[in-house]
Amino acid sequence: MIALLDTNAYTAIMRGDEALLRGLENSQAILMASIVIGELEYGFRYRSRYAANRQQLDLFLAQPFVSFLTITRDTAHHYGQIMSALRAAGTKIPTNNAWIAALARENQAGLWTHDQHFDHIESIDVHRW
Repeated sequence: MIALLDTNAYTAIMRGDEALLRGLENSQAILMASIVIGELEYGFRYRSRYAANRQQLDLFLAQPFVSFLTITRDTAHHYGQIMSALRAAGTKIPTNNAWIAALARENQAGLWTHDQHFDHIESIDVHRW
């Protein structure tokens, strides 16, 4: 399985969450989305340990089993499908979550999150710990 980490999953890993770490043990790869990195950067700036948090993130991203995802034309296509389906259903979710879901769908990755918004999106494999 390929695992895409949501922001709360990355945070749980950094806190040493054993249940999540066990769940990720058999992953072929771990993906981090540019959107998630942006959310983390934003959060780091409101903490007293910006430099330490940033260094920890850089070290994590440098691991050979971690890949960095950016938005592509295909991602935008999936995003449009997701947002259109959600609008038709009368469901609103944060825009960043729709982009993360689009990346999960495009890369056929399991999305590791505690965020309930992803339950409203079809064709993504949501994992909780």
